[in-house]
Amino acid sequence: MTIKNLLVTGGAGFIGANFVHYWLAQHPQDNVIVLDALTYAGNKANLDMVADNTNMTFVHGNICDTALIESLIDTHQINTIVHFAAESHVDRSITGPDAFIETNILGTYSLLKAAKLKWIDEPKAQGKEPLVHRFHHVSTDEVYGTLSATDPAFTEETAYAPNSPYSASKAASDHLVRAYHHTYGLEVTTSNCSNNYGPYHFPEKLIPLIIANILQDKPLPIYGDGQQIRDWLYVEDHARGIDLVLQSGRIGENYNIGGNNEWANIDIVKLVCKVFNEKFATNPELAEKYPLAKAAMAGKAETLITYVTDRAGHDRRYAIDATKTNDELGYVPAESFETGFAKTLDWYLDNESWWTPLL
Repeated sequence: MTIKNLLVTGGAGFIGANFVHYWLAQHPQDNVIVLDALTYAGNKANLDMVADNTNMTFVHGNICDTALIESLIDTHQINTIVHFAAESHVDRSITGPDAFIETNILGTYSLLKAAKLKWIDEPKAQGKEPLVHRFHHVSTDEVYGTLSATDPAFTEETAYAPNSPYSASKAASDHLVRAYHHTYGLEVTTSNCSNNYGPYHFPEKLIPLIIANILQDKPLPIYGDGQQIRDWLYVEDHARGIDLVLQSGRIGENYNIGGNNEWANIDIVKLVCKVFNEKFATNPELAEKYPLAKAAMAGKAETLITYVTDRAGHDRRYAIDATKTNDELGYVPAESFETGFAKTLDWYLDNESWWTPLL
């Protein structure tokens, strides 16, 4: 395919919006249709910087509305679906799993049904070949379960062992995508990513939550002993990885996209505290802009750290082995944690008007 007409589900969310920004910059000839239900984590303001781009169209709607998906495929001649839309916060999945089952499983099923109908069934009924197409499903490393400190990192061959309602719902959606390829011939790829960080990250997740709380002198809640380990991936590197999968990935394959960057949660929090202590010490204007950040002004942001009861069933460690994606597609993260982390902190300091209303 030379010109892609992409339907990006969840394109007003954190990762989806960053992908839209990336794609329009890297592929200015393509058309991007953003579909988002604008639930609590979907924010149309995430797309403000591309709102005037005539190649981007925003549609407010739900992926569970199969008729809407069919209409969008027809109207915009969609030949590529990049499926980000998902409920993704583990804490919320523990207290309210229904939304995760509906969006992550039934929503993915709705998309698959519509794609199969429009790309395969209807052309066949007219005596034609299936349309050239791609359904790319964005998943998570959490479907693989948890690792000990000495276990090797997750590969694409690691058996699924989800431990939360969130990861179980994502595992189910992965299996549906696989089944639609093997049973019906839908041309699919799936990517499983590690923890993303970067601009537009909803401030209930670790890094943006810690940033916002330091700037407001609020406690920094740490689950358990804080030694849960995650592999951190700068969000634009994730978008680059998906681009490579769409360009060169083998149909029916899964690709791990990671940051080669494991950190314990408590060490991430201590790093944010250290950087803010230094920033407030060297930049007097920050104190004027963020007058509530008393601990950071005093060089003692770490005093805000507060240990809280651990989350039920909290996975100890995630780690991605992206060897397959590197060897087959040439994927290597462009950002080190130092460069990506610096960009992220500067973005939040410069965009208080974006994150304050979300708290």
